Amino acid sequence: MNTMTQPTRVVTGEVRFSYVSLLSPKPNDFGGDPKYQTTILLPKSDVATKAKIDAAIEAAKQVGKDKKWGGVIPPMVASPIHDGDGVRPSDGMPFGQECKGHWVFSASTTRKPEIIDLDGNSVIDPTQIYSGMYGRIALNFAAYSAQGKKGVGCYIATNVQKTRDGNPLGSSDPDAASDFGTQVNSAPMFNQAPPAAPQPEYGQAPSAGWAAPTGQQPAFNPAPPMQPPAAPAQDYGQVPPSQPAIDPITGQPLGGHPAGGGYGY
Repeated sequence: MNTMTQPTRVVTGEVRFSYVSLLSPKPNDFGGDPKYQTTILLPKSDVATKAKIDAAIEAAKQVGKDKKWGGVIPPMVASPIHDGDGVRPSDGMPFGQECKGHWVFSASTTRKPEIIDLDGNSVIDPTQIYSGMYGRIALNFAAYSAQGKKGVGCYIATNVQKTRDGNPLGSSDPDAASDFGTQVNSAPMFNQAPPAAPQPEYGQAPSAGWAAPTGQQPAFNPAPPMQPPAAPAQDYGQVPPSQPAIDPITGQPLGGHPAGGGYGY
């Protein structure tokens, strides 16, 4: 099956990937199957891919007319494509800086995508698949009707090609120097003797754990037991486990559209 005989299917030019979950699926917060998913940043300069997507969306409307919408195309059909130079439909706030100059949309599937590199080799190393990388992706557009909303969804169908690396997207931990306002000496400390125990001065109480001298062999008094270490504080930039990541497009927890399944066929 190819895009010539399936007008709802598109293979993109080079895009940038964000919110990547392509090697393992994310749990579906709507109660359905876990989904592989990503947000796609399509440069506005790629007018050829955008024209193919627009045509695929129109074809999906025609298919959905009978299959999903009772023989009538709704006057208002929700589109999966958003202007990265505008505002997010979820909260009215501007898109992130990485979205400027791009069309922005999300895609998902319940089937594991096939990921290859430029030489056609499978990519399974998780360090090579990340938010910020560049590549191409096969998509299918399909109509849906769910929770009183009618629109066209975007699904991974189901091949991805990584074309090159890019700057990773997302938060990162600050370095120690920026936290403490000083340079960090990373040289290892070798052959340094441990510091000698301080000698008590006259008139001072002896160190904890030893009885006062009496002219006899001093008796050892065990130090009080150590308290268990406190729970580690949460790292900067991490999301607490109880707070799911939010899709920047829909404002819903990442996990796919409630109507999504398979790759939209």
